[in-house]
Amino acid sequence: MIFYFSGTGNTRWAAQKVAAATADRLVNIAEEMLAAETAQASDPQFTYTLAQDERIGFFFPVHGWRPPRLVLDFLDRLHLTNADSHYAYVVCTAGDNVGEAVSILEKRLQTMGIKIDSAISLIMPESYVGLPFMDVDTPAKEQCKKMEADNKLTRFIADIIECRSGVRDITIGHWPRINSRLIGSVFVKKLVTDRPFHVVADRCLHCGKCASVCPVANIHFEKGGEPSWLHNGKCLSCFACYHHCPTHAIEYGGRTKKKGQYYF
Repeated sequence: MIFYFSGTGNTRWAAQKVAAATADRLVNIAEEMLAAETAQASDPQFTYTLAQDERIGFFFPVHGWRPPRLVLDFLDRLHLTNADSHYAYVVCTAGDNVGEAVSILEKRLQTMGIKIDSAISLIMPESYVGLPFMDVDTPAKEQCKKMEADNKLTRFIADIIECRSGVRDITIGHWPRINSRLIGSVFVKKLVTDRPFHVVADRCLHCGKCASVCPVANIHFEKGGEPSWLHNGKCLSCFACYHHCPTHAIEYGGRTKKKGQYYF
C-alpha cells in the first residue's frame, strides 16, 4: 500500500511509478482527508487492512525541510492492521535538500509501531516560489533533475520489490537541524498561508482550474466568477493553484511577479 500526497505532481509521479512496478495500492492522502471532511466526521480515523506481505510506502514532498502538515495530520489518524510485520519505506521529493524531513516522519511512524526499513529522497524540479530569491528551474535543469530522479527511483524500485533493508540515500544538506527545526519552524508559522494569493483580474479566464487542483479545497469558485481563497488555515502553500493557472493570473503578493510556472 502506498500513501502519498502531492501538490504540483512530482510526488504523484514517483508514487505512480512505484505502484505500476509493484502493483501496490495507491492511497491519495489529500483525497482521503477531503472525503472525511465531506462526510463531516468530527474526528476521522483512517483504518486499512494490509494483505499478507504487503509493503507500506510513504511518499511526500518536503515543505520547509519538513513533511507537509497534511501528511502528519493524516498519520495521527492512521491505523494499519499488523503494520509491524510489513516492509516499510519512504520516498520524499524536494527541489534541493530535505533536512531532517525523513527523520521527522520516521519518529512519527515509530509511535505507531511502524519501522522504516529504507528511504530515499528525489531531487525534482523546483516548484516553491514563495520567497523573493526562489524561482522554478530552467528547462534544461528541469529535464536533468527528472532524468536523474527517474534513474534513482528505478534502482530503488528493485530494492522495494526485494524488500531490502538499510537502503538510505537522502540529501539532507549541510545544516539539517537548523533548516528543519529553526528555519522550518518559521516557515510553517509564517509562510504557510493563503493570505498573499490574489488574482490579476484582466488575466483570469474564470476557468476554475485553480480550485480544481487545490488539494485541500481551499479555493472558492463559482462559474463565471473569480476564485477566492478561504483563509481557513488549511492552505499548504504548495502553489498548485499558481502553477496550474493557464494565464499566470494568480500571484503571491509581489513575490511571484515575472516568475515561472511548473507542474509535473
